[in-house]
Amino acid sequence: MKLLDKLIIKDFLKTYLFVVLMLIMVVLVLDFTEKNDTYIRNNVPTGEVLQYMLNYGLYLNNLLTPITVFISVIFITSKMAGRTEIIAILSSGVSFMRMLVPFLLSAILIAVVSFLLNGWVLPVATAGVSQFKVEYLDKQQQSNLQHIHIKVAPNVYAYLLRYFTSNNSGYNFTLEHIEEGKLLSKFSADRIVWDTTTNAWSAKNWKLRELQEMGERWDAGDEMDTTLSITPNDFDLPLNHHETLTLPELTEQIKILEERGADNISFYRIEKYVRFMSPFAAILLTFIGVIVSAKKTRGGSGFKIALGFLLAFVYIILFLLSRTFAEAGTAYPVLAVWIPNIVFGLTGLILYKTIPR
Repeated sequence: MKLLDKLIIKDFLKTYLFVVLMLIMVVLVLDFTEKNDTYIRNNVPTGEVLQYMLNYGLYLNNLLTPITVFISVIFITSKMAGRTEIIAILSSGVSFMRMLVPFLLSAILIAVVSFLLNGWVLPVATAGVSQFKVEYLDKQQQSNLQHIHIKVAPNVYAYLLRYFTSNNSGYNFTLEHIEEGKLLSKFSADRIVWDTTTNAWSAKNWKLRELQEMGERWDAGDEMDTTLSITPNDFDLPLNHHETLTLPELTEQIKILEERGADNISFYRIEKYVRFMSPFAAILLTFIGVIVSAKKTRGGSGFKIALGFLLAFVYIILFLLSRTFAEAGTAYPVLAVWIPNIVFGLTGLILYKTIPR
């Protein structure tokens, strides 16, 4: 089987790369055609467009991995079944699980590469795509943010009416300490400015109100340096910030948000769960793909390839739904994220009982 193993692995990986490149090229051509007028209108440099297409291609590779793996497996296996090679292998005394070995080895290799891409390469590419869109495609986007709420520590909440990223200054700032629904203190300032020399916030025209058992205490001043667990970077985060962090950066960000007791920490935790979960899709879909296409049929491989597309899309839809449920506040986000793999894993075990031995 060693020679046959090498041939299967070679054909599998070659077909996988071909399918990936073809699908990515089709999507990139369509995307370029749609945005070409915008590129011309905004005088986007050619180098920037090429860099964007490279980054977008990496993003597409991650998105299309379930489809490309499944299609590649079904294409290779159905060809072997059509030439009665699978029957010959099983008739020679080789078990079906032994025949699966080269397929699973290829899938594990793809899964490892996918994990490395998800953890360290894809976040950089996603950040590049987001930056390109902001700089060249969404020029109407303003450089100021409004009505910002941030949890800076347990039971401590900051609010800014407006923040300007150009000079790192905000207006109508309040910092409230609330416990058990009761306001304990409130710090307010007409304006706060980030001081790059001291790496601290300077509050202008500030007021402090503290509620005590015997009454209230008031204090005010023209200017005061404040120490907050937030920096200007916290105000200039894209909506998909959790997707633009490498795995070590994601772990560090989760630690920072845990120290603050932030409410949006679930998005970062779920993103980390997904980084470890998604590579297993290649292994599961390979297992199911071989089982589905191992039998020789009169219709050829066309129906099996169509079935592969369908099952791969079902997996992607199930993945998106499970992630949405997890982000919506499901009690067990880890379980919610792993639902697609659990469902397809059980499906594969059931289908395995139907294959010829």
